[in-house]
Amino acid sequence: MSGLVYLITGANRGIGLGLTEHYLTLPNTIVIAAVRNPSSVDGLKALKAGSSSKLVIIKIDSASTTDAAEAVRVLKSEHSITHIDVVIANAGLGRYWGPALETPISEFQEHFQVNATGVLVLFQAVHGLLEASKAPKFIPIGTPVGSIGELESYPLPTTAYGTSKAALNFLTRKLHFEHPDIVIYSLAPGWVQTEMGRGAASAVGMDDAPVTLEESVAGLTKSIDNATRETMGGVFASYDGKTHAW
Repeated sequence: MSGLVYLITGANRGIGLGLTEHYLTLPNTIVIAAVRNPSSVDGLKALKAGSSSKLVIIKIDSASTTDAAEAVRVLKSEHSITHIDVVIANAGLGRYWGPALETPISEFQEHFQVNATGVLVLFQAVHGLLEASKAPKFIPIGTPVGSIGELESYPLPTTAYGTSKAALNFLTRKLHFEHPDIVIYSLAPGWVQTEMGRGAASAVGMDDAPVTLEESVAGLTKSIDNATRETMGGVFASYDGKTHAW
């Protein structure tokens, strides 16, 4: 949907880059690309913008408890951003793959910090700008690996990653009930052929992840663009139009 202001975290690679590229091609659109390291964003700078559209690159490290608030300050003071229509909390960590007994506590804690705590930090920071939108949406990128109800369907060594994403699911649904004026739901992108997705596939002996980036982005953007509180609020959705159990 054109004419909107989007903020996408983890925007410099993988799904985040794909989403940024898609929305930036729309006319009269502002895409705020949040990245850990703004000095390493050649891929973002090479993207083509639609008519009267622009890209704003901002620093948000999801492991930080202060970056998001500072980013909002900069957006207001330096870029004249007065509202944000859609926030896609895409940044995530999926680095360690192993069973619970072997999972280093440091990995468990870091996954939780980025994948769950980082999203709450982000929401608290952007809430005021979302409230200034006529039709705000806050959409964390989830995964069925974080589903408690479908745990038996994913017998994978994902203790650190899966637990953090299960916490994200709780947070997402909690935010949905606490903020009735914002469309909030969890959206799974599929097992995508990105660096993270391929790393997870390799860890379980697969040649590659099954979903292409193009397929994922097409499904994600369709869901995001059409979502209303009545149709999607508080739902654990998938890029392919299906839903997952919490």
